Amino acid sequence: MVLESTVVCVDNSEWMRNGDFLPTRIQAQQDAVSIICHAKTRQNPENNVALMTSASCEVLATLTSDVGRILSKLHQIQPTGNPNFLTGIKVAHLALKHRQGKNHKMRIVVFVGSPTTEIADKELVKSAKKLRKEKVNVDVIAMGDDPTSVEKLTQFVDTINGKDGTGSHLVVVPPGPNLSDALRTSAIVQGEEGFAAGGGDFGAGFGDIDPNMDPELALALRVSMEEQRQRQDAESGGKTESTETPAANKPETADPTSEDQMLQNAMAMSMGGSGGGFASAAGMDFNAMSEEDQIALAIQMSMSADSTPVPQTPAPGLNDGPDVEVEEMETDDKEGDGMEEDYSAVMSDPAFLQHLVGSLPGVDPNSEAIQSAVRDLTQRDDEDDDDTKKDNTNEKK
Repeated sequence: MVLESTVVCVDNSEWMRNGDFLPTRIQAQQDAVSIICHAKTRQNPENNVALMTSASCEVLATLTSDVGRILSKLHQIQPTGNPNFLTGIKVAHLALKHRQGKNHKMRIVVFVGSPTTEIADKELVKSAKKLRKEKVNVDVIAMGDDPTSVEKLTQFVDTINGKDGTGSHLVVVPPGPNLSDALRTSAIVQGEEGFAAGGGDFGAGFGDIDPNMDPELALALRVSMEEQRQRQDAESGGKTESTETPAANKPETADPTSEDQMLQNAMAMSMGGSGGGFASAAGMDFNAMSEEDQIALAIQMSMSADSTPVPQTPAPGLNDGPDVEVEEMETDDKEGDGMEEDYSAVMSDPAFLQHLVGSLPGVDPNSEAIQSAVRDLTQRDDEDDDDTKKDNTNEKK
């Protein structure tokens, strides 16, 4: 960051009573000086600013970083005397020589609102060459559009800059209420590193708030913006950690190749593809059941799934009538009786049951639990057959 000592030279000649700059030229300069002083001190807290007048050649405030001291003296300036541009430049240069920070760059900001026709060109060029030799930059703010004055001031600034220099600037502001607005976007306020009058692009997010009019409010808003940004960064970081934590702490799933897991999967698949009698098994806790109970339940579900008839809906014909529907119902009854007989025959065959259980993954058909379960199912089916035969005999009688 550039360290700089600046002397602001205000034109307080009688020409400043004119009202072409609202409300008057002197008051328009006061607002502009406030913007410049705040801009210089915000570019670097170690920068110093001084205040003087060019007509009376009076130093009102020596170099200081306290802008309040400058502003208190600024409102005491009143129009008086005749313009004296070159003398004011020399006094400002002398004030810069007595600066405390010898490593600070020297700069003079001078307002010119009166004619400069009486200044000789030789004296103007001589003074500019001396300032360039002393490495003093001069920013000139010309109030009005007098062609003769603008030409002289342009020659003065170009002489200070030399062929390759760009440290000095000339800003010509035509009459109107826009003196402060024209300076806010000028190189005089922006500085060499492009700082805005309000401290960077700070004012862009707060509409019409002017940080120069209320520095404490501007500082509070800037601190609030920084805290809000840090809070948002912390929240976004916390969300990222919370999304990653469950994945890291996710419990390991059981090995799907284990015997118990395969058995539970088989029973779940059987329940998913069946209905009716399997609805009651949906709420069973397989982990609380013994191995024998699980095997017996799996066999029962498999047998029921294989024996469940698949209803077939015949395609309706053009000449279908009530007689056709009666024949279809009788045929379905006969097919159901035949399937029940086939189911009874299958369930009474121990060899088939043992072979079916042996086809289940991870199940040993020769184990005592499997053989005991097969015997229980066979005996149960035999008892059901006997009961069915007795019922049929009673019905025939």
